[in-house]
Amino acid sequence: MKKQINNFVTLFILISLCLFTSCKKDSVVENLISTDNTLIVLGETDYRPNYHFTPALHWMNDPNGLVYYKGEYHLFYQYNPNGNTWGPMNWGHAVSTDLFNWQDLPIALSPDNLGTIFSGSAVVDASNTSGFRAGGEDPIVAIYTSAGAQQSQCIAYSIDKGRTWTKYANNPVLPNPGIPDFRDPKVSWLPEQNKWLMALATGNKISFYSSPDLKNWTFESYFGEGIGAHGGVWECPDLFQLPVEGTNLKKWVLFVSINPGGPNGGSATQYFIGNFDGNKFTADSNTSSWIDFGSDNYAGVTYSNIPSIDGRRIMIGWMSNWNYAGQVPTTSWRSTNTVPRAITLVQKGSNFVLRFNPVTELSSYINKTVTIPTQKLNALELTNNDIVKTGSYQLSFKADFTQLDTLKLTTGSIAERMSIIFDKKYGNVTIDRSRSGVVNFNNVFANSSIYQSFTIGADNKLDVRMLVDKTSIELFWNNGEGVMTTLFFPTYQYNFIRIEGGKLLPQITDFSLSGLNKSLLR
Repeated sequence: MKKQINNFVTLFILISLCLFTSCKKDSVVENLISTDNTLIVLGETDYRPNYHFTPALHWMNDPNGLVYYKGEYHLFYQYNPNGNTWGPMNWGHAVSTDLFNWQDLPIALSPDNLGTIFSGSAVVDASNTSGFRAGGEDPIVAIYTSAGAQQSQCIAYSIDKGRTWTKYANNPVLPNPGIPDFRDPKVSWLPEQNKWLMALATGNKISFYSSPDLKNWTFESYFGEGIGAHGGVWECPDLFQLPVEGTNLKKWVLFVSINPGGPNGGSATQYFIGNFDGNKFTADSNTSSWIDFGSDNYAGVTYSNIPSIDGRRIMIGWMSNWNYAGQVPTTSWRSTNTVPRAITLVQKGSNFVLRFNPVTELSSYINKTVTIPTQKLNALELTNNDIVKTGSYQLSFKADFTQLDTLKLTTGSIAERMSIIFDKKYGNVTIDRSRSGVVNFNNVFANSSIYQSFTIGADNKLDVRMLVDKTSIELFWNNGEGVMTTLFFPTYQYNFIRIEGGKLLPQITDFSLSGLNKSLLR
């Protein structure tokens, strides 16, 4: 629901004087301005994202079973079909041909006498090692945790492209050895060893198991005691191999989610880079990195079975935080997924670093675009901009920090705002959502400023890309080496963006603002 409120405050637009030096440049300014000077009060329906997946109704958390098969990306997810808070877990299910336009399917897996259905993965058993094939389709096998009196690993299979599922009669395939936390199996095929590998969260470490047929599992090794962040229980592992860009080298990457213990409090996902010999993972360093320093990206895992001709490693995370996920100000549904992100690996000196960037399919949903490609701007403000007011857009620009210590990006209304500061002098990026709108539902949410370390390169150049979708900001910089994901819940429609420096003026170039259409057409 939207309600217009007149206000008599003059909203303004400021663009560097260099922008006004020709009629051609003036015409660019006209494209950026709307004459509508009203505030819009937002309701819950206005919080529904345009191009991020949300459940139609009720509660969702971790993405599960990400698998590609015959032109379709499958998305399963932790789902409570009976309410808007965490409860008896099922596997919700949706499919898409482009990772954005999702078709809802019936619940794939529901609780049984072994327990509720916790997180897990899915694989295409192309060689029919499981013996589940019947007919012309390869079996898709889901490997999941049954959470009853104890947590154990079970399997189910589909022989009709994921539309219906049959639980294996001899579940569990991996019984609990007597520990409380024994969950979240991520399974992949190792062609060199001709076996399946399971990475499993087991308390404060990851345990690896192998199997020839997805039914019989043998312990291989474990990883993690005394390594990485241990502020909370380890969850949702994912092990995969990536090529190092520009080299013939390949490295193994291990995702491990942790709750609590994230860099900005609550839940987050760390990663390790190292080597895997088919039995044991060895990290290059005892210190982990983070896939995202924002407060709202957890339990991220990657797709299996993406064709080699594509070759991408694509992840989706849960865009929330266990500090407040059950209290955010939506009632008919709760939680959103991150935008799907392609992962690449680069070498920086003696270290290896992951880059995360939105998948290219997002460009298909761009509608109107405004660009200022060549002018060097000292400051830029877009007020009452029609694209910004939709709440669903992407923004990109470059900045030269040669004579600059601080760059500030602000978006909001006359009443509320989100602020992002790149601080070269103190070496951090800060997101402040304390005045972003509805914040009083949780003290942690209301009082948090979110930080990530920040180092400008030797060329003093910074590239920024920001995705906004109603109640989320996903911020990427330096080709995706820096990432921060953050929720916010505005009371009023945001209508301006401002980019400015501190005492010294920035040099802003290649500015682009694009609206993004609704992708999920339910």
